[in-house]
Amino acid sequence: MRFLPTDEQSDFARTLRSLLGAADVPAVVRAWAGGEHGPGRALWSRLAGTGLFALAAAESYDGAGLLPLELSLGFVELGRAGVPGPVVETAAASVLLSELGDEGPAKRFLPGLVAGGASATLTLPGGSPYALDADAATYCFTVSAAGELRLSEGVPEGVPEGGRLASLDPARRLSVPAGGELLAAGPAVTAAAETAARWARLLTAAQCLGVGEALLARTVEYAKQRTQFGAPIGSFQAVKHRLADTLLGLEFARPLLWAAALSTAPGDVAAAKLTAGEAAYAAARTALQLHGAVGYTEELDLSLWLRKARPLRDAWGTPAACRAAVLQAPMRATRRVTT
Repeated sequence: MRFLPTDEQSDFARTLRSLLGAADVPAVVRAWAGGEHGPGRALWSRLAGTGLFALAAAESYDGAGLLPLELSLGFVELGRAGVPGPVVETAAASVLLSELGDEGPAKRFLPGLVAGGASATLTLPGGSPYALDADAATYCFTVSAAGELRLSEGVPEGVPEGGRLASLDPARRLSVPAGGELLAAGPAVTAAAETAARWARLLTAAQCLGVGEALLARTVEYAKQRTQFGAPIGSFQAVKHRLADTLLGLEFARPLLWAAALSTAPGDVAAAKLTAGEAAYAAARTALQLHGAVGYTEELDLSLWLRKARPLRDAWGTPAACRAAVLQAPMRATRRVTT
């Protein structure tokens, strides 16, 4: 079966690409990395105006319904543009709250998240204990292994760097959230957290694909312009092969991402995250090697995407964790058949 986005889905992706192309996202990323969140929040509001965050919330809370495919298409564009901030975490928090149904937290927080007036970060059982951009997000949610959903106090503005974990990407600020108000507890919270974690993994895979595409596009342009021995380096066979291998990796990840968005099955999502994460990281290595030392420089926008590839590859499921999930998926299916 050949999957192609519908006209409506393609128009949505083009709208986001046009909006982000006019937004000077590299300047937003540099400001975010420096602790200035104003430009990022303004961009966040414009993204919400397209209905992006509504795709992760139930219709009863002003959302468009839980639409993982459309949201994945959007998050590829966010990755391609290099948008900073807890975009994945906000969407995952919306899914978490939507899955809780008519519980009080959904009515309290979802309208603001959908409209873009608020953002969220979160930690979930089985994931990293570190919350992304807790000092910039409006809300910081935590779900414990015991099934307790709390509104964490997070890390307030002005906390010294010792209160945070260093990241390869300066625009990703990690911290350990503190305990806070108990919002809900019980098996329903545990089940909702599992669903939210799966969505977070899927959307991170989409971001990885977009980051890889941006790195490849910039490297191809550079290979056309950079000359050596009187010829563009892009004309050298070894460079052509390296770029072709990078493209193949990204194109192999793409249908796995769409399949995962259609099914949202744990094994499919893990396979998509594994391949997209590795493809993005391979694209970063290719970009750095073909650009040479200039790729490291702060002045070159390429560095903004180079620094994202490795953290995103490991966020919401390391390669090892994703491989384990892929291997476990058919085993569970076999057990159901034989019992």
